[in-house]
Amino acid sequence: MSSPEIASLSWGHMKVKGCPASYKDCKVWPGGSRAWDWRETGTDHHPGVQPVDLEEVLKKGVETLVIGRGMNEALQVPSTTLDYIKKQGVDVKVFQTEKAVREYNTLAGQGSKVGGVFHSTC
Repeated sequence: MSSPEIASLSWGHMKVKGCPASYKDCKVWPGGSRAWDWRETGTDHHPGVQPVDLEEVLKKGVETLVIGRGMNEALQVPSTTLDYIKKQGVDVKVFQTEKAVREYNTLAGQGSKVGGVFHSTC
């Protein structure tokens, strides 16, 4: 299964190719995507992305995980979260969301088993 391309990104709005819904924040993996609802895990800009936010995507067999920190990089990614990802044997890349989407789409276009979590506002 291939990772779906992120078709569009603007403030507060993301569209994944092949998915009829649009997202504010989203998770993507080979073969699928869904909304990333921070309320599920109590996520906030600080302390930021927690391992529990990533478990679903990591279980999909990704080799690389791309994290989009928001348009203004307000979403934090603690070192404990990065360590957790690396212990799963997964490469991780963390960028401002526009750059993260470009990186994710490049990897997906190359056929990599790439997943991502993206915040599309601040």
